[in-house]
Amino acid sequence: MRPEAIVTTPFSGTLAAGWESVREVFADNFASQGEVGAAVSIFHRGKCVVDLIGGFTDKTDSIPYSKDTLQLVFSTTKGIAAIALAMLVDRGLVDYDDLVVEHWPEFGQHGKDEATIAQLVSHQCGLYAVDGPLTIEEALDWNTITARLAATAPRWPIGTAHGYHALTYGWLIGEVIRRVDGRSPGRFVQEEIAEPLGVEMYIGLPAEQEPRVSDVTTQRSTKKESKVDPKIAAMIEKFMGPGTPAHDALSLGGVFGDGAFNQPRVRAAEIPAANGISNARSLATIYAATMQEVNGTQLLSSAVRERAARTVTPENEPDKCLVLGTTFGMGFMTSGPFVPMAGPGSFGHPGAGGSVAFAQPSRELAFAYVMNAMSANLAGDLRSQALIKAASTVADSL
Repeated sequence: MRPEAIVTTPFSGTLAAGWESVREVFADNFASQGEVGAAVSIFHRGKCVVDLIGGFTDKTDSIPYSKDTLQLVFSTTKGIAAIALAMLVDRGLVDYDDLVVEHWPEFGQHGKDEATIAQLVSHQCGLYAVDGPLTIEEALDWNTITARLAATAPRWPIGTAHGYHALTYGWLIGEVIRRVDGRSPGRFVQEEIAEPLGVEMYIGLPAEQEPRVSDVTTQRSTKKESKVDPKIAAMIEKFMGPGTPAHDALSLGGVFGDGAFNQPRVRAAEIPAANGISNARSLATIYAATMQEVNGTQLLSSAVRERAARTVTPENEPDKCLVLGTTFGMGFMTSGPFVPMAGPGSFGHPGAGGSVAFAQPSRELAFAYVMNAMSANLAGDLRSQALIKAASTVADSL
């Protein structure tokens, strides 16, 4: 990247006194980490203290990344779906200990009748793929994909292991939401979360909003780049190549290949695990509202939030899909070696390529980072972790 990039990259937004170190890290990400367009927003003690936007919507540097830019956030969407379910739990309409079949009778096929909602949303049901061939058209049709999942046999005895349901999680939790509430998960999020808080969070993008979306791209070249070790590349292929659980989970057996999520038809569908479109300010606002009243709205009670954010997957249990150890609560990823976020008590979700949004009640911290330049990771992105470290340090000093 050219040396003058940090000077010529356009930045905008607001910053409270004392949070200047976050802006420094944000700017450095453009200089040293190949950032193209990005935004970071932080709430502390219920107030927005950082709201920064910078860069461009693509590598042609023709359109500045602005407060009006919308961004696909991949699995960061899962945390929003988890909040939606937690709201229904708060209202007494469903309980995490309910059997799934109490609300979705068809789900009970192939011995799944004893599965609880808690097991379903913590990736313990062995449904990271569907039985039989599947087309992208079938995957984008809600009734078809949920029926196929109900008819799928679990890949392991339910409750004996966990494995990341990278795409299927969204349809599974989403169908529970639909059966309990009557609305699709995208509509529920719009009417019960986005509108009351005055934010933008789309699961199923309206056609008129499509021109505002910044397509995902790759990071710019930087001097800090290094070639991938061939041994590491071979290991990645072994554990994540075609035919592996990781490949089946992350792309639904290749149905969602490279570039799929830049397609308008994919963004218009409801995929509550992976196609949420939002911005950093909106995501941070939502997580702040899980802890206290924001813009006149509080989304969760402390009791339900604490239950939802509590890790339920066994300590150090390897993930059947991602191989490494992952930690989950009621649909949220919780702080652990795979996704540290801001440390103990953090709950939220990262997204492929770098995005992340979470809350940490002990610090009264809500954080969100979105970007269009994807790095080769599922979690623990260097850009977001540097921003989180800076934010945590400031919060601890106040």
